Amino acid sequence: MGSSSPSPSPAPAPPQSSAPAHGASNASLRWRILRRALLARSSSSRASDGTTNDQKKIGDTNKISRKASRGFNLIECHVVPVSQLHKSQGNSLNGNETSVECQKDVNVCYKLPCGGSQELSVMYRREDSLELNDIEASNKYNIDTTGLVCCWPSEEVLAFYCINHSDMFRSKRVLELGSGYGLAGLAIAASTNANEVVISDGNPQVVGYIQKNISINAETFDQTKVKSMTLHWDQEQPSDMLNSFDIIVASD
Repeated sequence: MGSSSPSPSPAPAPPQSSAPAHGASNASLRWRILRRALLARSSSSRASDGTTNDQKKIGDTNKISRKASRGFNLIECHVVPVSQLHKSQGNSLNGNETSVECQKDVNVCYKLPCGGSQELSVMYRREDSLELNDIEASNKYNIDTTGLVCCWPSEEVLAFYCINHSDMFRSKRVLELGSGYGLAGLAIAASTNANEVVISDGNPQVVGYIQKNISINAETFDQTKVKSMTLHWDQEQPSDMLNSFDIIVASD
């Protein structure tokens, strides 16, 4: 008819990626955590890399670096400066604490919900203080770093349960497995009149913190004997040792 044919419709736009635009993948976030651990070994590297840019990424990496350390608020607690703890404890820490160690640690004071208003001071590693030597130790001893992450919520629940069922522990020998920083075992020792409490973990670094916490709270345990132990679940233990406990507790 003399009229020109209609122009062809434009080609459809290529499909957009289905990957979420709001954040990086879990894999890349895990690499960032490793990168931060490596850069922490060198202050000059950290400065040259741009601290501001790293700080922007911390929010993302914290999403997958660990479970939130906040518990269920079953046991009242508050943070006490480590320097204040050292001053009040005097020589109970054997003078082995260095300023570097103090910077990596945080002290939390727990007010136990039991008669006598007992208090426990528990030393933890600060959040985001995982270092390359922690991973090296993990490989060396064939263990993971779970116990160094935080006082897990399940540990708080176990401590609360044991305090409220103190009669079952009276005059008993108690073993806690996979104790982490040892809150539950320490609570049993401080509030139940157990005969002996052994607080164990498979990570020697964690056991070092357990022993530190036992020393800090020694006056709280009255007549209860309390000690730490490195106990690896993948290694067979002497039967006479394992059969000598009346109660074994654990949380996950």
